Amino acid sequence: MELYQYIIIIVILVVVALAIVKSNKKDLKLELNKLVEYLGGKDNIIDTEVEMSRFRVTLKDVSKANKDGIMKLGAKGVVEIDDQLKIILGSNARQLKKYIDDLKI
Repeated sequence: MELYQYIIIIVILVVVALAIVKSNKKDLKLELNKLVEYLGGKDNIIDTEVEMSRFRVTLKDVSKANKDGIMKLGAKGVVEIDDQLKIILGSNARQLKKYIDDLKI
């Protein structure tokens, strides 16, 4: 009977873990949508590059970017140089580039 109880507990833990992973992926997609919005929308984005944890984006109109909003989403820093923003995002930088590249198709 004890083995049966352990199996039930393990199954419950696996289901909970999968639910947490799935919800985190949804949250990341929502945050990426919000980040694109804070960059002025997908039509405002000309080019993107990733260097380690830094995300560099060239914009048509930098004044449309909401730097405070980007920081509130978890960016560790935002630097504006001419028509570019350099955003320190950490491990999400590559995911953001892929997400924006997919949007532009």
